[in-house]
Amino acid sequence: MATEIITREDLEEFGNKLIDQIKALVGGGSTQGNQSKWIKSYQVKNLLKISSNTLQTLRDNGTLPFTKIGGILYYSFEDIQKVLRGEIQSKRIRIARS
Repeated sequence: MATEIITREDLEEFGNKLIDQIKALVGGGSTQGNQSKWIKSYQVKNLLKISSNTLQTLRDNGTLPFTKIGGILYYSFEDIQKVLRGEIQSKRIRIARS
């Protein structure tokens, strides 16, 4: 069996690649051109420059769809773009009063 020597530089390169792959999976460190499919609440607030209360309102009135997994709320980046373009509006019906 052949012996292969792994250098410190090899390990650092492997570690950096692994960290980049993990960031891509969880959405951390992504750029606008390489946006993750799902983002967390704090990322939505930073992206839209809104408060926690405003984000709660968008969830409550059905304007911003979300998915809850293990107590963490995730939002589709595509849905956020649709909201910004005006393609998704509140799902609550508003009755005009005369």
